[in-house]
Amino acid sequence: MCGIVGFTGNRQAAPILLDGLSKLEYRGYDSAGLAVRDGENLAQVVKAKGRLSNLMEKTDNGNALKGTCGIGHTRWATHGEPSQTNAHPHVSGNCTRSGSGAVESEVVGVHNGIIENYTELKEKLLKHGYTFYSQTDTEVVIKLVDYYYKKYNLGPIDAIAKTMVRVRGSYALELMFRDYPGEIWVARKDSPMIIGIADGETYVASDVPAILKYTTVSDVMESGQVVENPMIGAIPSRNEVQRELDDLLMSM
Repeated sequence: MCGIVGFTGNRQAAPILLDGLSKLEYRGYDSAGLAVRDGENLAQVVKAKGRLSNLMEKTDNGNALKGTCGIGHTRWATHGEPSQTNAHPHVSGNCTRSGSGAVESEVVGVHNGIIENYTELKEKLLKHGYTFYSQTDTEVVIKLVDYYYKKYNLGPIDAIAKTMVRVRGSYALELMFRDYPGEIWVARKDSPMIIGIADGETYVASDVPAILKYTTVSDVMESGQVVENPMIGAIPSRNEVQRELDDLLMSM
């Protein structure tokens, strides 16, 4: 099972993310990656195949990535072979750098779970001009969020909610949007996700050990919930959203 961490606050995010990921190594993984943002600057993505120590070496234990907001991930391959290209985070743009480097597109994110209908969704997105650099279901979800975000000029909550309606399977998502520096958006269905808040800083993880060192205040997200750091708000039930969006989705 993949490991997920997130942090936004006053301290440098990368060392905290790496520390959190090290507490999730027991889950098993084949690659690891970070996306960190420094204020209004573009987020920077660094990924590495193999052990978390490879990512630590690549980032000088996180010191080479400046910024107080970020997300991290350790991947256990479900779609696509273990590689730097298939490692998370993934970006929504038509990237030629395997999703690494500066995030010039709107959305960057990580995912734990399995998207059962990702092939169908990918085919629809291809018709709308998207291209894909990885073999993962995660890249499809990130690009689907981007599609709704741009097409309907929606904010993150609405774009994520529309994505949740279309997706079949289990997931825990962490997303950062270029238009919302310093913020992390989280959604889950079936896959675990917890949130901790301490001293004005927010921590997100797929399991308690990743953030226990930093906070003892944690909430377990309910399935079907979307979180905007640091506020928590539940979206309508899946059936309510589905009824509202049936006509819209049929037109895609």
